[in-house]
Amino acid sequence: MVGSHVVGLSSTELSALWSSYISDSLAICISKYLLKITEDDEVKPLVELSLTLAQSHIETIQHLFEKEKFPIPIGFTDADVNVTVPPLFFDTFPLSYVYAMSRIGLTKYALFLSNTAREDVRNYFTQCLQSTTDLYNKSVTLMLTKGIYDRPPMIPYPEHATFVKKKENFLSKWFGPQRTLNVMEVSEMFFNIERNYFGLILLTAFMQVVKDEHIKRLLARGKQLSMNQIKFINDKLVQDDLLGTIMVNTEVTTSTVSPFSDKLILNLLNLLNSSALTYLGNALSVTTRLDLAGEYSKLMAEVMSFGKDVTDLLIEREWLEEPPVTPDRKKLAGV
Repeated sequence: MVGSHVVGLSSTELSALWSSYISDSLAICISKYLLKITEDDEVKPLVELSLTLAQSHIETIQHLFEKEKFPIPIGFTDADVNVTVPPLFFDTFPLSYVYAMSRIGLTKYALFLSNTAREDVRNYFTQCLQSTTDLYNKSVTLMLTKGIYDRPPMIPYPEHATFVKKKENFLSKWFGPQRTLNVMEVSEMFFNIERNYFGLILLTAFMQVVKDEHIKRLLARGKQLSMNQIKFINDKLVQDDLLGTIMVNTEVTTSTVSPFSDKLILNLLNLLNSSALTYLGNALSVTTRLDLAGEYSKLMAEVMSFGKDVTDLLIEREWLEEPPVTPDRKKLAGV
């Protein structure tokens, strides 16, 4: 009988599991608070499900790390959340949160699954992808039921399939009239607006409760960055006679007491900033209009610069947990 060969966790698998642990421990803190303030009987089960999934993820990763004798990350704990403070958000926000974070989760888990090979790790991320898909579907269904899901722009159906005949009509130029937007470009524009509106809600709320002036200035800068992205994309949609997306910002209460630690808020800002680069990069990859490509490239540079300043402050405050690193062979060799 041939024995099974069990290999250790690869660097890619360690990366996926470690980063998942950090983000899930953060999600547990936020979900606990949202569950406390949620009064909608239809939304509460989704927040509970979101919390249960994150807790089960933490347990599974801990078990995997313990088997490997790998140190358990610190992440975030009950010390980073206070569920007894007044509501910072109205009842519509918890559903928006579950929807937004499940969308991010779908992208993340699909990437993690495609990058892992060990069977137990693949099984884990397969389960994560399936359960997150279920959570996403339930959140969208409830948003549609409540009439708060913003549908992307609709366009007339073409009469038949066509091929590009002139590259001048398809590949845009820096100057002169631009062709109208195609559906791939419109799709990425819509979801980048949606992502930035979600960020605006969080930034507005956090600016209201954070007392540290350095962090408050960073939050204000992030808010302006999101507003700039929304304005640019909305202007392009309006130019093509597609109505821009307008947010009614009524999801933040007047509370000035923070339910979360400054450490959690700044790390959440860092995580969302990282996902912004993913969304902008995807938008850049599908556009052939140079005006869009140029602006996306500029926005990505601004987001990266902002992310560096957030990371710098996290390091300065000793709030950034370091991921596993490779050995410094030159240092070990005394070179």
